[in-house]
Amino acid sequence: MTRVRVLVVDDAVVFRRVLSDVLGSDPEIEVVGTAQNGQIGLARIEQLQPDLVTLDVEMPVMDGLETLREIRKRWPRLPVVMFSTLTSRGAEATLDAIALGASDYAAKPNGMGSSTEAIERVRAELLPKVKALVLRARATQARVSTTVPTAPKLLSLLRPPLTREAPRILAIGSSTGGPNALADVLRALPKDFALPVVITQHMPPVFTRLLAERLTRVTTLPVAEATDGAALRPGQALIAPGDRHMTIAGRGPARCVRLDDGPPENFCRPSVDVMFRSCVDAYGGHVFAVVLTGMGQDGLRGAEKIRQAGGEIYVQDEETSVVWGMPGSIASAGLADRVLPLAEIGAAIVRRMNDPRGRGTESTHREAARP
Repeated sequence: MTRVRVLVVDDAVVFRRVLSDVLGSDPEIEVVGTAQNGQIGLARIEQLQPDLVTLDVEMPVMDGLETLREIRKRWPRLPVVMFSTLTSRGAEATLDAIALGASDYAAKPNGMGSSTEAIERVRAELLPKVKALVLRARATQARVSTTVPTAPKLLSLLRPPLTREAPRILAIGSSTGGPNALADVLRALPKDFALPVVITQHMPPVFTRLLAERLTRVTTLPVAEATDGAALRPGQALIAPGDRHMTIAGRGPARCVRLDDGPPENFCRPSVDVMFRSCVDAYGGHVFAVVLTGMGQDGLRGAEKIRQAGGEIYVQDEETSVVWGMPGSIASAGLADRVLPLAEIGAAIVRRMNDPRGRGTESTHREAARP
């Protein structure tokens, strides 16, 4: 892999130095420059042509959101990772940035100048994101740049159409790029949607509560951050709180959400695998799972249990995913019933619910021809 060229934009000299040291410690990454505000950052992008930019939310002269708007106008495919504090204000600004087209985000811990533990957390969180986002951007650019036309690709069912039992719960997992993807999917579901919806989105505390509030404003379904003991109700979506695993407990009408502080799985808490396994324990083969864009393989083991129990799994396709890690791992393992563009997933869920025995009315999907 050609070294990843990164530009660091942050008004705090200490954090610029820390990020430069963290990124530069990886032999596959090169910090090609830094900037103390967005105005200087835009000039440096023009001059240095980086592969990725890290961008602070709060800066003087030109803040992160204003800078991001300009980046998206001038360099629409340039990956941008936002940095913000773990506060309500920082979370709100970060979600605004994601809505404006930021590729991903990372938390800026306090005490960055003195805490080795905090620096290691940044290292563990940031380095995989930088590599995954740039790898994705390069693959996209390679497809856009090719002059050899290819025939349209057929995506067939990865499982033959079967007669199935009606789903009783919709479980959705997502990570990088997930907030916007979740909005697209939930927006397509009717307000009288017949199933309870549970969601695990990889996010820290505070962020998940604000995400739930935003999704409620743009969808017809009420969306809330889950609380321990919350009842599952048709037509209502619950999101796992940041840093808590969410599971389903009980039987019949007594089913409810349980939250715990168990060890992370796949380096994640909340974990999609944890949620998927508990859905199978509570609902058997009546689980309808959807895996959206995200880095890593969280959800793969849980998808295996859903498949074994006789449930169904739809995943987002590579073309429309910010990172095709989570959905790609499930598709590659042959566990997905459908591999669909993001814009079609919500409608496909509704069609499936209108065909409760799952007779395979949608046997294939044709991707748009790539240039």
